[in-house]
Amino acid sequence: QLQLVESGGGLVHVGGSLRLSCAASGVTLDSYVVGWFRQAPGKEREGVSSISSDGNSYYADSVKGRFTISRDNAKNTVYLQMNSLKPEDTAVYYCAATRGVVVPLGQQGYTYWGQGTQVTVSS
Repeated sequence: QLQLVESGGGLVHVGGSLRLSCAASGVTLDSYVVGWFRQAPGKEREGVSSISSDGNSYYADSVKGRFTISRDNAKNTVYLQMNSLKPEDTAVYYCAATRGVVVPLGQQGYTYWGQGTQVTVSS
């Protein structure tokens, strides 16, 4: 069974950068769609970015131009490089994976979810 573990979160100042990792075990990730989602306190979880098995990527308007998703199949890991961070990026970030067809940035249809990693951007 596929297991996902996020890492790389932390506390950063406005304008700083973090790179989140979503490491998979149990199954190779290369045939899966992987998405990054986030949930801020008091808000609903929202889609941030996703990458298809053939490398097509999608971004929420709020992070376009600042975040970059990538995958390293050799390491069985998907990354989310986050630059120019803003206080509104503060949230718990989750990665999720599925072999099914999903709407880009939509949460429906993802089979496997990680436990989340906290990102806090201080002003």
